[in-house]
Parts: sequence; C-alpha cells; structure tokens
Amino acid sequence: MTDIFESGKFFVGCNYWASHAGTFMWRNWDAAQVDDDLARLERGGLTVLRVFPLWPDFQPIKQMYGLCGGKREMRLGEEPLPFTEEGKCGVDKTVADHFAEFCDIAEKHHMKLIVGLVTGWMSGRLHMPEGLAGLDPLTNPTAIKWEIKFVRYMVRRFKDHPAIGAWDLGNECNCMGNVDTDSAFVWASIITNTVRSEDKTHPVVSGMHGLRPEGHAWSPADQGEILDILCTHPYPMFTAYCDIDPLGSMRSTLHATAESVFFGTLGGKPCFVEEAGNLGPMIASNEKTGDYVRASAFSAWAHDLRGYTWWCAHDQTELEQAPYDWHPMERELGLLKTDGTPKPDLDELGKLADFINKEFPYEKLPTRVKDAVCILSRSQDTWAAAFGSFILAKQAGLDIEFSWVFDEVPEADVYMLPSVAGGASLPKHFTDVLFDRVKNGATLYLSSENALVAKFEELFGLKVITRSRAAGETKFTLDGEEFSVRKPYTTVYENAGANVLLTDDRGMPVVSEKAYGKGRIIFVSFPLENIAATHSALVIDGKDVPYIEKVNLWKIYAMLGLKNPMKCAACDTPTVGVTEHPVSENERVLLVLNHTADAKCAKITLSDGWRAEKLYSVSKPSKMTASADGFTIDLCGNTGAAVIVKK
Repeated sequence: MTDIFESGKFFVGCNYWASHAGTFMWRNWDAAQVDDDLARLERGGLTVLRVFPLWPDFQPIKQMYGLCGGKREMRLGEEPLPFTEEGKCGVDKTVADHFAEFCDIAEKHHMKLIVGLVTGWMSGRLHMPEGLAGLDPLTNPTAIKWEIKFVRYMVRRFKDHPAIGAWDLGNECNCMGNVDTDSAFVWASIITNTVRSEDKTHPVVSGMHGLRPEGHAWSPADQGEILDILCTHPYPMFTAYCDIDPLGSMRSTLHATAESVFFGTLGGKPCFVEEAGNLGPMIASNEKTGDYVRASAFSAWAHDLRGYTWWCAHDQTELEQAPYDWHPMERELGLLKTDGTPKPDLDELGKLADFINKEFPYEKLPTRVKDAVCILSRSQDTWAAAFGSFILAKQAGLDIEFSWVFDEVPEADVYMLPSVAGGASLPKHFTDVLFDRVKNGATLYLSSENALVAKFEELFGLKVITRSRAAGETKFTLDGEEFSVRKPYTTVYENAGANVLLTDDRGMPVVSEKAYGKGRIIFVSFPLENIAATHSALVIDGKDVPYIEKVNLWKIYAMLGLKNPMKCAACDTPTVGVTEHPVSENERVLLVLNHTADAKCAKITLSDGWRAEKLYSVSKPSKMTASADGFTIDLCGNTGAAVIVKK
C-alpha cells in the first residue's frame, strides 16, 4: 500500500476538473491550462488530487444493430474496434494519452492522484457510453463486461506511473442505480478484484457516500471487507442532522470526523474525507467557509482520518453543459474562483499542511486515546445515535469509536448502547457476551428510546410499571440547570435496587446505575443521543446563533465517570475538544480545537506529574499560560493548536 494513507500521516487535496472545461476536460484537452491549474494548487499546499476519467469520453463505444434490431457489434463511433489494447477495451487512445499527459503534469507538481475509475455519476448527471445507454451499470452483464475491460486497461497502463497514489471505484457509484445488498457487494467486488488483478501495490478506495449498517444496500462492513480504504463525502446539507446549526458551529466542524469514524470503525478499514464542501456561497460566505475548513480539517487530522480533500478545485460559473447548466450549486464550489483567485479555504488547507509537514515536531501523529466503544443496534436511526453520541462525548471530554450489534463484541472497558429502540435490537448472543464483560469489570451505558431488554429488572435495578406510545416530557435539574426533553414513549419505572443518580420533577428515575459483578450498568430513561443529533440542543454560543437555547445535555455523560484513566487532561470548556496522543509513557501531544466561531479561553487541568512544555499554533496564533495544575489556552474561533505535555 502506498504511503498517502499511512496512519499518523495526513494529506490535504481536492477533487479536480480543469478550470476551462469542467467535466469536458478530456474532450477539450488543454495541457497548458491544466499545468497552470496544478501550479496554483501546488502553491496552495495541496499534494493529492482525486481525478475522474469520465466514462463515455474514455470508452466511447457504440452498439451497432442488424436485422430486426439484433445486436451486431460494438464499435468506436462508426469505426470497428482496432486490433490494439485500446481496441479490445473500447478505449479511445487519444483520450487515454491525454490522461498519460495529465499524470506527467501531476508528477511535475508533486501531486499524487486518486483515480475514480468508473466515473459515470458526476454532480447530478449520469454519464454512460452510448453503447451502454439504458443498461443498469451495476447489474447488467454487458455493462459490467465493458467496465471490467476499461478498468483493466487503465490500471494496467498507468499502475507504474509515479503520480498514481490510489485507485477509486468511481465517483459515488451507489448513485448509478438502485440495487440490493448482494448486488452492491458483487459489483464492488468485481471492480476491486479487476484492479487487484493488475495492481497489487496501490490501495483501492470505496468512493461511495452515505453508507449505513442496516437498511441500505451499501454498508460500511461490506465496503470494508472488499476495499482497502473507506471514505466520506460529508456535505452538511446532504447528511441528516448536519445543517441544523450554521457552518462553523460544533455540529458542523465535527460532522466530517464523526461520519468518518463511523464508517471506518464499522468497516474496519482506514477512512479519509474524500469530498468535503460547503455547497457554495448560499450556505456560507467564503470567510466563514475558511473558518469551517480550518476546524474541520484539524479535527480530521486529530482522529487519524489520513486526509482531507475539498470539492472542488475551481468554480465553474461560465460553463454551459450539464450538470453546471442544471444545478446552480455546482458552479461555485471551488477552492479557486473562476479568475484563479484563491479562496480562504485553500489558504487554510495549505496552512494546516505546512504545519504538519514543517513545524509539527513528530514525523507521525500517534493515535488518540479512546474512552469507549459505542455499539449501534437494529431498529434505531443509527446515524442519529452515532452522531449524537460523538458530539456529546466530545463535549464531555470523551473519545469514542463505533461497533455494530451483529459484529464481534470488541474488548473495551466502557460500552455504550445509545438510544436503543425496539424488541429486536439486542440479540441474545450479543447480550450474553456483553453482560459477561460487565460481570468481569466493564461499564455498560444504555439509553432508551423504546428499549426492550430481557431481565431488565435484574440487570438494571428498575421495574417497569407501565409503558405507552404516548409522547411525554421529562423535566429535571442537573448541576443547577433545568432541562426539559421530549420522550417518544412514556414508561413508568419503580426502583428495584438501582442507585438513582438523577430524577425528574415527579421523582421518576432519569439516570441510574447498578453494580453487576465487578462492573456496573448505567441507564438513561430517554434517547439522549437522538435528541442531541436532531435538535439544536447543544452548547452553542456566539453572534451567529443568538436565538438557540443552550441545553447542556453533555453533562449527563460527564457525570457518569466514563473517562479512560489513561488520560491526563481535562478541559473545562465543552466546545473545546481535546484529543490525547501518547508519544511515550512520559510524553503526549494534546490537540486542542475550538469548535465554535468565537474566541475561547479554556482551562486544561493535567493529572499529577504532567506539565505543559510547548505550544504550537497551527493557523491563527494561540496563547498558553502554564499553571501548577495544567494550563489555560486562548484560541481564536474555529482554531486548533498542539500542546506537548510531559511528566
């Protein structure tokens, strides 16, 4: 595997279409313009491009018909397929030679390429060779036959070019057709195995978006089984619950990280942010987008996401072909304006890359210390449960990863089952293992949307008196703050041996715990994570969102003592995230990130014996003041810093 996806390393890049032609760059090839484009991107600090050999341009096959409409032969336009490697594969040699020239230009500008092989879907338009028009590209054997030929040709010809960094199945190929889970698995396997039959060196990237562990044909587990690298395309407007708050808020700056950790840990493979974007100036100003990129990319680096690539290189305000004609949104997504002027987001990506490669004192960033495994279950909104858990955990100073209820239960000290719903959510073979782990000393946390758990009274120490579908409201006070949350179900509990940590205004248990063997089981009586994901119910402050009520739901996580005892740092500001990266037993990197648009002064308390040694500002200047028990750090809005601590 090439080193662009090496753990602890981090690249910044973008998805590329030529500035003069967009999706028509191969048919309107202009090497001088491409060279100028890549020179600008190189000056901006980018080192990786995701590029797209548009399928009908590279394989312009045409089906010829004979008597009574019977298929006669496949040709290149009106010409018979030549007796060449290109001819056997239906490839236009002239266009393939343009790609060879493009690779040379990329090498000249020190760029590595992620090549999206079957690029049929692009920005709202499906592009297919004329000879395959009307066929399902994911299931039809004729279409797949020619896809295999094309992929084999491209990989065989270009695998040894030094600019090649990875192969990608194609751009969001799950948008090329509606298929079932088995068909999705078979298609991805066919294309991946075709690549590997020619090239066993470069990794193969998924290229998909919107994966889910259940109820979706394309799952992280299947993609992880087949491919080397998973990816996310985390656009806030296209991902549920991610544009509830403005760009630059904690919700948005954690989105790419949370979704990538979600995909990567469920799939068991490294993940990176393959397409990040704000979807244009109607969503946020260029200045605000730059702030968002600064925080979002820093967060991705802190969580070992391998890379961050923006969509797209250039604005395309003057092009007339579809999809630019169809979708105004597709015209203003670039790091560079139509006249070549860089936007703030390019500047921020370049500054982060420059810091990592030139100022950061370690060759690699060690992986972060984790506190808990969050296990997602059936019958729930898995993304809401995952995203809500990730945000609340980050605010409470916890770092989590994910697992799926039908996977092998990973070894961990803390297990979280967020917003459990329904009677089929927790199979017996899973709970047998899980409760055995608790009996041997682990902690289990479970919050309920409508959880039906066997031996509930025995395990949780609460007795259910009644349960109804009627929605209800729970009011309680925590740390002097009044909370009011809506519950989709109403359940009346009676204490049967639990230690009730928090009650509502009617005396009903809201949070409780019970010893079980050497471990403990924690119960929250409402779907805390779903509420955090689906409502503006987070710690949000600042001039951008003065109208949003501040509801500190993270305090429930903070009160439960779920923190990994290996950690040495605690932050007093919930919108400032801290990840800990052990260099050795006596040295750590703390990556500290302000997830809000406003400047913050956060107090970081260190465990006994630890002291702050040095501050590294990444983009905007930060200030650190050491104290006997830790340090305070001043951070500009949406800004991160690295702090070296030792003992």
